[in-house]
Amino acid sequence: MNKKVIFLDVDGTITNYSNQIPASTIEAIRQARANGHLVFTVTGRSKAEMYDEIIDIGFDGYIGGNGSYIEVGDQVLFEQVVDFDDAKAIVDWLHEQGLEFYLESNSGLYASENFVERGTPVMIEYTRYKGQENAEQTTVDSAFPNMIYGADLYRNDLNKVSFILDSYQNYLDAKAKFSHLKVGTWGGAGEKALFGDIGVAQIDKAKAIDLLLEHLNMKREDTFAFGDAKIDIPMLAYCAVGVAVDSGGDEIKAMADYITDAVDDDGIYNAFKHFGLI
Repeated sequence: MNKKVIFLDVDGTITNYSNQIPASTIEAIRQARANGHLVFTVTGRSKAEMYDEIIDIGFDGYIGGNGSYIEVGDQVLFEQVVDFDDAKAIVDWLHEQGLEFYLESNSGLYASENFVERGTPVMIEYTRYKGQENAEQTTVDSAFPNMIYGADLYRNDLNKVSFILDSYQNYLDAKAKFSHLKVGTWGGAGEKALFGDIGVAQIDKAKAIDLLLEHLNMKREDTFAFGDAKIDIPMLAYCAVGVAVDSGGDEIKAMADYITDAVDDDGIYNAFKHFGLI
């Protein structure tokens, strides 16, 4: 088979919803690279959330912040952060609204003053939403093991901000207040969302992939994309073959070219095998 470029979402695709990585997924990625294919993660995570158990699998590069950062090997190909004035305005506004939040940057995750207290019940609810067992045991520290507390919250290296929604109206207010930025929700569909987020405008996973392919001098027809959620739809639509995992959402499964098994049912390995990547 000709050399292919494989793009993998992380949460819910490489990992299951308990942040566990099936051994078969690790084997599939390593075999594909041994066969000469290139494999990249494409995730909303900042580098600070790319923990050793993910990095140690071995990848050819990383797209983070839902497309705001591209790294190939040791080279930073592209980086776009939130303007400092905007970053400061976001922090000030969230404080004014009494909303707890954390800042996402490649240097770390930085929590607001009362994030642990307010975030614990929310993370338990998020764990239940994902169908994980023993949800009541979830803590902020178990969900974000490297969270940094007490740091300066005015930052010039900000990828995005996630904030706890007291109501859906908080999201609508943020969208109106920061209409020039990318404002979304996560942790539930529509008005059931648990978090809002604010980040760099006019970026997405597909645009980042396009930039990366130009750098690699690789063709779009030689690409595969794997994902589980609505935010992955642009990259599945862009790539030649878009694969959704069966444990993912209905929207992405409806538009995918192929639906593989659930993550915990060796979905990534089985899809790689199906397409002759391994």
